[in-house]
Amino acid sequence: MKRRRFIETTALGSGILVTNSLSTGRNTPSDHPAKFAMNFAPHIGMFKHSAGADPIDQLNFMADQGFSAFEDNGMSGREISTQERMAAVMSDRQMTMGVFVAHKIHWKKPNLASGDKDLRKEFLNDIRNAVVVGRRVNARWMTVVPGHTDLRLGMGYQTAHVIETLKQASAICEPHGITMVLEPLNFRNHPGLFLTEIGQAYEICTSVGSPSCKILFDIYHQQIQEGNLIPNIDEAWEEIAYFQIGDNPGRNEPTTGEINYKNVFQHIHNRGYKGILGMEHGNSTQGVEGEQKVIEAYRSVDIKP
Repeated sequence: MKRRRFIETTALGSGILVTNSLSTGRNTPSDHPAKFAMNFAPHIGMFKHSAGADPIDQLNFMADQGFSAFEDNGMSGREISTQERMAAVMSDRQMTMGVFVAHKIHWKKPNLASGDKDLRKEFLNDIRNAVVVGRRVNARWMTVVPGHTDLRLGMGYQTAHVIETLKQASAICEPHGITMVLEPLNFRNHPGLFLTEIGQAYEICTSVGSPSCKILFDIYHQQIQEGNLIPNIDEAWEEIAYFQIGDNPGRNEPTTGEINYKNVFQHIHNRGYKGILGMEHGNSTQGVEGEQKVIEAYRSVDIKP
């Protein structure tokens, strides 16, 4: 399906794509659990014991369990034929593609913050390639992490370098309706990175001033880095385009840690959010039992419209 038709037939962030179902021999929808009210998005491997290793089988399992979205950090690295098959299944099962990682992330050395022109060129080339992948799999968001802090430069200089690079990257993404979502990461899991807090991401996005540069609010990372989740969500609301999930400690499914996800999700819903919430976390219990526990946890914290 062409991207233009996809966008025209998709409500903003709703994950509803009208297509004719293919005959696949699956059970009818009436035999499946009800869809989740929110667009929770599992990832490949989360249900491997229940569905098997094949990503197509895993996608169908997710849809059978009532999930209406899916994300895949490693989508860019998959074979084109696999990407096309996955896109066809998502279209058939009325699932929206969530984020994938758009570029090579420099975890240990300065990248976008440095102002290095060669590293900027590398990043922009990665963005061009990611746009091709995004169009192939009907993705509208892709994750960007600006990389490590440059300890030789003041923060103001680093911020200016990041903003300039993202302005150029936004010009690449805008014609295709694709949004880079900047992900602040916490100091404990990823020490030394340039982008860590939501206010910092907000400053960058408002300075770039493009619909193709917004915030990925990872609730797990922000619980560790800043806390104050709901007020920070409200302060940055206009620049947030995507959420990701994980409880703390442990980075597992909701209900396993300290975050009151039921209240957080209800607040996001009440504010009118219709987009995706990526399930970027592990399973607290292994095997089929653990995978069922993940599904039950999301049933327990899903909003009640």
